[in-house]
Amino acid sequence: MKKIALLSGILLAAMYVCLGHTGALAASEAQPVKLTYSIFFPPAHGQAMAGSAWAKEIEKRSGGRIKIDIFAGGTLTAAPEVYDGVVNGISDIGMSCFAYTRGRFPIMEALDLPMGYPSGKVATLVANAYLKEMKPKALDEVKVLYLHAHGPGLLHTKKPVKKMEDLKGMKIRSTGFSAKVVEALGASPVAMPQGETYEALQKGVVDGTFTPIETLKGWKQAEVVKYTTDCPDIGYTTAMFVVMNLKKWNALPEDLKKIFDDTSAEWIPKHGQEWDRLDKEGKDYALTLKNEIITLPSAENQRWVLAVAPVIDSFKKSANEKGLPGDKAIAEIQRLLKENGRK
Repeated sequence: MKKIALLSGILLAAMYVCLGHTGALAASEAQPVKLTYSIFFPPAHGQAMAGSAWAKEIEKRSGGRIKIDIFAGGTLTAAPEVYDGVVNGISDIGMSCFAYTRGRFPIMEALDLPMGYPSGKVATLVANAYLKEMKPKALDEVKVLYLHAHGPGLLHTKKPVKKMEDLKGMKIRSTGFSAKVVEALGASPVAMPQGETYEALQKGVVDGTFTPIETLKGWKQAEVVKYTTDCPDIGYTTAMFVVMNLKKWNALPEDLKKIFDDTSAEWIPKHGQEWDRLDKEGKDYALTLKNEIITLPSAENQRWVLAVAPVIDSFKKSANEKGLPGDKAIAEIQRLLKENGRK
């Protein structure tokens, strides 16, 4: 009997050890995958909030298996450093602009040309469809979750600009190919991120900025400019990426990858719609400050279109000479603009 009792005790002890080990393993497995997300927009900006909503939706759909900590306003990596920050693991996910690393993504830069984007929704749909078609190798080092792009970039100045000659001698903040647009129109481009533009306008470092009208409220720039020249037929966009560190992506189980892919696909039109809402808010805010919106006469508008056409031609020529599909890039954007609602 004593031997039976001893044997029973040993078996019970073994069971407790096994159960304890199983419980510890389950607890370990229950720990969420923690990810950091660097967003260059300030926290209160509509696009930062759209990015935050995307992260919350992924957390929800994963049943708590994913936890994403947001670092908005460049607090983890500054706007030009977001992409490299993701590649190097400083952040796991990042949102910023291709234009802040000029020359690194030559095929993606075609999206920023003055193609006459009519809205943020159209620009965003075009950007994602273009990415899918062109498959640039420059982005193979990350997992691209999705892109979004703002509505038509317009000219906002401290002094009125009603014709091209009014731009002579002006210094205009611009990024990416919008800098070439500024040059084509006769002004001097000055490169800087949005976060520095308010102070530069306030202090007279620049005389204006080429940017979507949403920045007049989203970045408070209506306080330091007085005029907007409405020139949508040369409206450029700025394509923005949401990317993930490739090692972190590859380490995710397939069901979590699917949650990221499905949620990202749903958020593409949400960002586009948000850009259009923000453009309306920016325009309304500027008008409350008694800012003036200048509509170019038809003949003057056509002058601007002709003036910037060489910027598009130059991109094609340069890309082709480098062995890149410049002709295809422009043709694809034009096709996608037509398919997605541009008249």
